[in-house]
Amino acid sequence: MTSNAGPFYIGVDVGTGSARAALVNLEGTILSESTYATKTHRLESDARIFEQSTTNIWSQICTAVKDVLKSSGVSKDDVKGLGFDATCSLAVTDAQGQPIQVTPKSTFTPGDRNVILWADHRAEEEAKLINSTGNMVLNYVGKTMSLEMEIPKVLWLKKHMPADVFQKCMFFDLPDYLTYRATGDTARSNCSLVCKCSYVPPGVDGSELGWQPDFFKTIGLDDLIKNDFAQLGGIPGRNGMVLTAGQPVGRGLTEQAAAELGLQAGTAVGSGLIDAYAGWVGTIAAKAKNGPKDQSTNLIDSQYRLAAIAGTSTCHCIQSPEGILVDGVWGPYKHAVFPGMWMNEGGQSSTGQLIDFIIDTHPASERLKGLAQEKGTSIFALLHGILDDLSKERNAPTLSHLTHDLTIYPDLHGNRSPLADSSMRGLISGLKLDQGSSDLALKYYATLEAIALQTRHIIESMNAKGHQIKRLYMSGGQVKNAVFMQLMADTCGIDVQLPYSHSASVVAGSAILGRFAHELQEKGIDLSGVQQDLAEKASFEHRDRLWQLMVDMTKPGTLVHPNTKDETIKRILDAKYTVFTEAIETQRRWRSIVSKAM
Repeated sequence: MTSNAGPFYIGVDVGTGSARAALVNLEGTILSESTYATKTHRLESDARIFEQSTTNIWSQICTAVKDVLKSSGVSKDDVKGLGFDATCSLAVTDAQGQPIQVTPKSTFTPGDRNVILWADHRAEEEAKLINSTGNMVLNYVGKTMSLEMEIPKVLWLKKHMPADVFQKCMFFDLPDYLTYRATGDTARSNCSLVCKCSYVPPGVDGSELGWQPDFFKTIGLDDLIKNDFAQLGGIPGRNGMVLTAGQPVGRGLTEQAAAELGLQAGTAVGSGLIDAYAGWVGTIAAKAKNGPKDQSTNLIDSQYRLAAIAGTSTCHCIQSPEGILVDGVWGPYKHAVFPGMWMNEGGQSSTGQLIDFIIDTHPASERLKGLAQEKGTSIFALLHGILDDLSKERNAPTLSHLTHDLTIYPDLHGNRSPLADSSMRGLISGLKLDQGSSDLALKYYATLEAIALQTRHIIESMNAKGHQIKRLYMSGGQVKNAVFMQLMADTCGIDVQLPYSHSASVVAGSAILGRFAHELQEKGIDLSGVQQDLAEKASFEHRDRLWQLMVDMTKPGTLVHPNTKDETIKRILDAKYTVFTEAIETQRRWRSIVSKAM
């Protein structure tokens, strides 16, 4: 039971494999959390396929929200706002919001498997077609559209669905589906549209409607043009509404959604964000407990801060007052979070997933996992213990000396940034006839190095085009690994700020959106309907308030500084970075040699 006085806010985060809810007070303290696994469907016949279900996701959200109310003792009357974030996955429904299945070679009739997960790579040919057009929309995705984005997936569906079924579908980026499911309002978030749906805000580069009819016609999606893009949310001010982060959606929770969630009808719902951007909201305004005395910030200061939201994959988000085009880095996206500001997003398609893969596929894995269970510890603790022992035995000045002849290049699932090449694959150099636990520990550490080196590659690519990244703000499960965080600081040569809670940043960011929506609702701002001019006016008028909420509700973190006392560390990591970049060229050259022969 909590004795804290309300009001309270709930943040909901839908990640790759779970749905989580958190109850937050005015200070940003999480009073209660609940998480439930969501189900991902695969096809044995096609490893590219990753599908989920909005029915399953919504059910898990409802259970988690009810849990946080029950465990905290907070009355639903005291919950005033709700915010959602989710992965950038494509949710497909009919015009009434009922799920339509998307499985290859299915009947594409009503069915639960209606979400094409972000990691699904079925749309490779569609992405190639889109990238061959040279259309202006490509200037706002780092010049190369990823097959993980929504329009390649919609185009895949157009090619495989019966025409009459396709024409009746609505297509949502998952965060927008959740606000639709909660409110019944089809308003879309600027974040989802600009980042994943080939939407270029009016006024940018000659864009008039936001949607680009010439682009959609060129790639064969004429159907979407005929009804003023209603299947994607419509044209703002005509038959659609586009909102910036946290603006109130419709008139809050519907009676049905409120009953399912255990909340009051009309509770404010903030326009959602893709999960990485919610992580940015929940970390980037934080002070540091061991930082300088004066840590006052304003919205413009965010341009020097890169947020890295690390889980299954890692996203790297940075905001700037002007749009900066970085080849191979998504964006620049105008209004993605704050109106008038631009975002770039780098990314690594597989980080946490890669670490798990390297461990799980090693012959020594099962034995070490069994030992960890016997000792009541984790396999990671055992691996770090082995590395410490090896360091002492070999008199190694740093752990990176242990892997001096072992190199892992990490793109087993393709490269998201800064190469934007989904055909890249992983490499390992320095293999030995060794199946022991020490060999696993070394491969594990080489994997951490590879992820850190690729982060440096992304940062250097951003800075080369005009960004000035001075600090890396981490969040996600990888934050718990102190050795990894120090390696990240040493490799990138900048301070790394750890969050107050490794798991709280994303869901706390969504709770901030819920509070912002409630405050605007309290001011009498009603954005239901298609009042686009009103929405845009309100977004600029109140954007500084959203930043202040981020400052007020984000708990202080802790800085990790690069090791500047021992030049050996910098020297060896610089050498490994040279090897890392050469591995890219080597792989491409080798593939070219074989391709010519074929």
